[in-house]
Amino acid sequence: MTTAITPCVLLLGGSFDPVHEAHVALANHFIDLICPDSLRVIPAGNPWQKTGLQAPAADRVAMLEVAFSDCKVPVSIDQQEIERNTATYTIDTLKSIRAELGPNASLAFLIGADQLQHLNTWQGWSELFSYAHLCAASRPGFATDAAHVPAEVAAAFAQRAATPDQIRQTASGLSFVATDLSVDISATAIRAALQRGDHAIPQLPPRVLDYIEQHHLYRS
Repeated sequence: MTTAITPCVLLLGGSFDPVHEAHVALANHFIDLICPDSLRVIPAGNPWQKTGLQAPAADRVAMLEVAFSDCKVPVSIDQQEIERNTATYTIDTLKSIRAELGPNASLAFLIGADQLQHLNTWQGWSELFSYAHLCAASRPGFATDAAHVPAEVAAAFAQRAATPDQIRQTASGLSFVATDLSVDISATAIRAALQRGDHAIPQLPPRVLDYIEQHHLYRS
């Protein structure tokens, strides 16, 4: 008897300081590929590899809500990492979501090529496959081929390579690399432009830019 895989949920984590068009493009790309039932966006609270988040957590959540308000699938903002008082590790988040949704849900965790290139520095990175699929997408300046990805990461992705249909139909343990997404946006550059008072930033969803201006975020 075949076990039904339900639901299929895409997971998108990040600092989102601020959320920008590359985040939206990454989510939409995999929505088109995998056809999930929903998207869960997970803003970081205290990411161990980053310091100095500029926007308060409440504002980052609000910006995510407006950025994904027109998404093709239902979207939820998961604040568990914000609510933690300890360092944020993706492995802990995936364990929590797996426990919440059960063993039969298909969970696909989305990352960019820049994250793929240093995935082996993440806490318990190889264990991530026990709780979710890992789906990476290209980014200009960050190649996804084996020559630019740590050998152990490249080997794991090659061994687990699957189609979007296979990812949707199984719970975890597979990988997929999309090489046809090319969006290069730097949150650091966006914050610098906002601090200069630049009000024409095409890399930001218009509603996010409106929110930033209304709430006077990222000013010197």
